[in-house]
Amino acid sequence: MLNIYERQTNIIKVRDWFKNQRKRERERQRQRQKKDERRGSIGSSSSRMINDNSKDKNNPDEKINGTFRPLNVPAFLFCSSTSIDTFSKQSNPIPFLYPNRSTLSQLLKQCPTLNQLNQTHAQVITQAFSQDSSLIAALIRSYISTENLYYAHFLFDHYPCPSPPILLCNLMIRAYSKIPSSRESLHLFHRMLVLNAPKAAVPDNYTFTFVITSCSHQNLTVYGENIHGQVIKSGFESDIFVGNSLVNMYSVFVKMDESQKLFDEMLHRDVFTWTSLLGGYIKLGEMGTAGELFSKMPERNDVSWAVMIAGYVSGGRYTAALSCFHDMLCDDKVKPNETVLVCVLSACAHIGALDQGKWIHAYIDRTRFRKSSNISTALIDMYAKCGRISCATQVFNAASDRNVLTWTSMITGLSIHGLGKDALKVFSQMVDEGLKPNNVTLVGVLNGCSHSGLVDEALLTFQNLENLWGISPTIEHYGCLIDLLGRAGRLEQAFEIAKHMPMKPDVVLWRALLSACRVHGDVGLGEQITDHIAQLDHISNNGGHVLLSNLYASLGQWESVAGVRKLMSERGKKETSPGFSWIEVNGIVHEFRIDDQLHPQIVEIHSKLREMLRRAAIEGGYVANVKKVSFDLLEEDKEQAVSWHSEKLAIAFGLMRTEAGSPPIRIVKNLRTCEDCHSAIKVISRVYGREIIVRDRSRFHTFKEGSCSCKDYW
Repeated sequence: MLNIYERQTNIIKVRDWFKNQRKRERERQRQRQKKDERRGSIGSSSSRMINDNSKDKNNPDEKINGTFRPLNVPAFLFCSSTSIDTFSKQSNPIPFLYPNRSTLSQLLKQCPTLNQLNQTHAQVITQAFSQDSSLIAALIRSYISTENLYYAHFLFDHYPCPSPPILLCNLMIRAYSKIPSSRESLHLFHRMLVLNAPKAAVPDNYTFTFVITSCSHQNLTVYGENIHGQVIKSGFESDIFVGNSLVNMYSVFVKMDESQKLFDEMLHRDVFTWTSLLGGYIKLGEMGTAGELFSKMPERNDVSWAVMIAGYVSGGRYTAALSCFHDMLCDDKVKPNETVLVCVLSACAHIGALDQGKWIHAYIDRTRFRKSSNISTALIDMYAKCGRISCATQVFNAASDRNVLTWTSMITGLSIHGLGKDALKVFSQMVDEGLKPNNVTLVGVLNGCSHSGLVDEALLTFQNLENLWGISPTIEHYGCLIDLLGRAGRLEQAFEIAKHMPMKPDVVLWRALLSACRVHGDVGLGEQITDHIAQLDHISNNGGHVLLSNLYASLGQWESVAGVRKLMSERGKKETSPGFSWIEVNGIVHEFRIDDQLHPQIVEIHSKLREMLRRAAIEGGYVANVKKVSFDLLEEDKEQAVSWHSEKLAIAFGLMRTEAGSPPIRIVKNLRTCEDCHSAIKVISRVYGREIIVRDRSRFHTFKEGSCSCKDYW
């Protein structure tokens, strides 16, 4: 791409060439006339000059579409099949050789491509139309439409009139307002205010709307607050478009008092006003207020529904998100957009709602909704997290538009199913196709190695992060590596890596290593790790003391357990969140927590649970594992404590509500499955002849005929 100076230099050369060419053409005509006069055939010669369409042997010019083009002149200055003809068909192509103002104006109205626009711009300069304000305005609009803001800004700065009209100012401000973190809209607005010229443009309601939109993309609210003052000063506070922009701007910065005040003072509101305020409350985390506001909306569009459903998903209220989606389907005025479908598929993935996820997939196929890469990625994630990795693989193989996120979703899905070797194979295919992995991709690969015990492969992948893919290891990558070594029993090596990391280990990483110490019974190293946890923020490290307490309890060191519990009490430590389990039966998701008493059928569930554990003990030899009970209780009380875990309650409910031979019982749990539950579910799967799939915090466990897919390595 030539810069402005080079283009102007070339234009001067071309202009000089034109002058010389015209002189040569006049000289050739005089020579022909002299020859004709000598032959006495001036009339026939004149006729021959008009009618002859063949090339003159002495004329080196090339003839295109009836117009001569000098061979040494760039083709873009003349009519050709790839430039002028594509704009419009002219009965007489000769005007394009020396186009006039009307011709150039017509060309710019045809929505030219960037290449064609550059050609037209060159003609404007060569034909001395650079001071024609209407043509320059048309060029600016065309450059904005092709997203070439550099040339648009250059022409705007050199506008021939004293100042550009308000329409052009608004177009420029709007174009820059769409660019995140760009302050050029603010600079252009300031230029309008300080420009002291005759007929200078004065900001109108559209100007303020676009400038406020740009302010919502900045890091500070001070810009928007200043513009708000200008709005009041100019008297545009009652304009609905300006008001909507202000409500949205304050909502983006979660200044809900100001946003609500503006909302209440607006005389007229539309769906954008309501949706902007709704998004602010959701961003603040006030889902109750957001729900009330949503129910009062007089009109809802697909964006309103998408904002509400996405808010439920981001807040962890997945069943509410699905319920909101069902309400949307009952509204005949709107249809789900891509954002809505991706969000509800994510909700299904989080709680393992396979039936509802399959229905959404069927809805996508039935309505012939375009399967973009986002939709395909969400479907792969949903099926993988609902325990149907085969369906996830089918969606992946059928996807026509696969980007890095699609590949990453497939790799992560295989990893949480303990299929580390398959994850490595897919990763190799991704690299072979020329796609560069990102941080999340490699976290998925390392997790797959961790759940499959592929220590050597994980170490090699970690070493190649920077060498092959130019990715500096993050704390997530180190966390995967340390978790891998901890699971494999290489605790000292993991501890050394944690101490010499280039960044400071966080509490999550230390907890993973402390959990490995609990599994392998290494009290000494566990105490050292607890000292490191204690040096971190006291608010965020409560889980470390719980893990250390559990480690002491597993070894029967009850005095140490009491000491840790006392320390936690003195420091105001809160217990970790209780365990939750979800099970979907007949399209309805049921939630259970440890020792649950809230479910409507809890009496029948407790009865079924006692029967289930009794059969597991008599027919399968199950014995409760009470080593991990963290309180010094009687043996009978310990057995009672582990029997009420949330996943056991969910399985009992599943056996109670489904028949033998039914599809697998699917459980989703928010914590890691304990050793006792893992042993019990293996026996239950054999005694009842049922396949039970449990997804805990880290991976999938498929229990069938008394064994688990993790091979007791989790």
